[in-house]
Amino acid sequence: MHDIMVHTGRHDAWGSGVEYAADLAARLDGALTGVFVHPSPLYMMPPYAPGSVIQAAFEAAREAEQSAWAARDAFTTWAMKIGVRQAFWQVAEGRTPETLAHIGNWHDLLVLERNADMPWGAPPDLGAIVLASRMPCIVAPPGCRDAPLGRMAIAWNGSAEAVRALHAALPLLHHASTIVLLDGGRRAPDIEAGWLPPFDVDAYLARHDIRVTKKPILVDDDGAGEAILAAAGEVGAELLVMGAYGRSRFSEWAFGGATRTVLREATLPVLMRN
Repeated sequence: MHDIMVHTGRHDAWGSGVEYAADLAARLDGALTGVFVHPSPLYMMPPYAPGSVIQAAFEAAREAEQSAWAARDAFTTWAMKIGVRQAFWQVAEGRTPETLAHIGNWHDLLVLERNADMPWGAPPDLGAIVLASRMPCIVAPPGCRDAPLGRMAIAWNGSAEAVRALHAALPLLHHASTIVLLDGGRRAPDIEAGWLPPFDVDAYLARHDIRVTKKPILVDDDGAGEAILAAAGEVGAELLVMGAYGRSRFSEWAFGGATRTVLREATLPVLMRN
């Protein structure tokens, strides 16, 4: 993972999530792009707003964007002092999920900070960004500034989402000295016609020269999220890898609400992929 981007809710200071992303980029000898997204005035306009209000809103948006662009040198200088090899700054206007999905087309990883003070910091909003980005996302908990990669846990249930998360995490897994597969058994497949070949996780990991130990998780779906976090804590994981299940396929968060629970309660960074 050489091209990492991090979404920041401010352009005058960098939160702990941005520090985490910078530390991760430095450890991976990669490039870091800070992204500030300003909401479009069109999304903020009340119906039938008079022309003067619309003009004032657009003028305020232009001023905010100019202020955000002015932070470019400060961001790149700060990141390179931390050890980031190359640092860039990007300002955009629009809805955050769609904007990050667009910029993500030329990045390998998106870092998000779970911060209730930010409009997108609540789990449902974070979940929307993770699902819309169509890329690997690391959600960093509040106050997490360092990105050690020595001990990792993989939440495993055999689903397509879990497979994609595992595949996305390969570059990071090669940095780990200890990897624990939190084995929750194989998730029942969706009802569909035909037959698809099963995924052999043991053979896949061996093929990539990744050695893991297994820790069974025997719990029903309703307690899956809590069980995953408890098991990750027991093994001292510094990063949790798991699939993200969302509204793109189900009427509510699937896997017994595990995605929602982990987004809300995790005290360690979580790499998610849907």
